[in-house]
Amino acid sequence: MKLLRIGPPGAEKPATLDRHSILRDLTGAIDDVTPEWLAGGGIQRLADVDLMQLPLAPSNQRIGSPLSRTGKIVCVGLNYSDHAAETGQEVPDEPILFLKAAHTMQGPNDDVCIPRGSMKTDWEVELGVVIGRRALYVSEVDALDHVAGYTLCNDVSEREYQLERGGTWDKGKNCETFGPVGPWLVSRDEIADPQRLRLWLEVNGRRFQNGNTATMVFDVPYLVHYISQFMPLDPGDIISTGTPPGVGLGQKPPLYLRAGDQMRLGIDGLGEQHQHVRPST
Repeated sequence: MKLLRIGPPGAEKPATLDRHSILRDLTGAIDDVTPEWLAGGGIQRLADVDLMQLPLAPSNQRIGSPLSRTGKIVCVGLNYSDHAAETGQEVPDEPILFLKAAHTMQGPNDDVCIPRGSMKTDWEVELGVVIGRRALYVSEVDALDHVAGYTLCNDVSEREYQLERGGTWDKGKNCETFGPVGPWLVSRDEIADPQRLRLWLEVNGRRFQNGNTATMVFDVPYLVHYISQFMPLDPGDIISTGTPPGVGLGQKPPLYLRAGDQMRLGIDGLGEQHQHVRPST
């Protein structure tokens, strides 16, 4: 099942794609894709609905984030060994974790804004894991039972703020518009193996990232297990699982986003994002 939310910011309505990839209106079946809906088995109940009988949804509307009221985004740093190498850092012995606030989330095709004074805004295509059932101290064996599905994330980053301004990585990760998510929340049953997904990113038509989740240092079940030892993962939370090589920081010389650039990125089975880059107002 592919769930999405369409409409203007703050007024999105739930929708889905039927088996013919036709957009269907879900407002008569559910109120929204919320943490409570996920926790209450909403995806499982919706599986019993004949999507072909739902009304058509307008196809020309903006696509928002596929989730409403996400509590937190837990990001994993340096989770591809070749990405660690391109940034000149060691492959970690344990997952490197940092938080991205929910205010960064936006639709998959909304503009990305260069922060004021920024010279090193960068791109990162990532697999997002959406939590469907509260996870705290879960085992690796049971970890996927807590996953509702998967989505596409662009972990936009400001490298000077992240690496050169002291403190933690959070400074470079939480600027406004730095968390495009979607277009879809794809239910777990549609992704046979989250460790066999091709992911890629282009800037102005040039492909910079071309990786596969098979090369993750820490796989999805381990990440859910590991993170749950330090904090609860609640329904609607997202784990952004790291990026493959090809980021701007890793180019020789480094190359960063500028106003007017166009980003395009995707993951097998999870759709694509398209973003115009503009200055912050």
